[in-house]
Amino acid sequence: MVAEETPDKQYYRIGEVSRITSLKPSVLRFWEAEFKELRPPKSRTGQRLYSRKDIELLLEIKRLLYGEKLTIDGARKRLAAGKRQRLAGDPPGQDQALKEILLSVKHELELLKKQLQ
Repeated sequence: MVAEETPDKQYYRIGEVSRITSLKPSVLRFWEAEFKELRPPKSRTGQRLYSRKDIELLLEIKRLLYGEKLTIDGARKRLAAGKRQRLAGDPPGQDQALKEILLSVKHELELLKKQLQ
């Protein structure tokens, strides 16, 4: 999920994360308060240190809020549901794969129906 041109480092400062995610630092700080999963540690100088996992989470939150137009509460619920699904052992994206299979079967059945008519 993290851009390929992103340097391979253990931690990123808020300015770097802002450029990577195209989000303002104020938005990043606000989301820290709203999403308990997002708690980057701070350096001795007080700077936030984001990991690649944090950046991936930020990009997922951005997709939910801006792409799917969910509210903050809706995004929280979606993230929690995804976490429960991962803890239950379901592979990520399984729902999407099942939907694609069902759509394919539906399409085949519709073709068969037309041939029988």
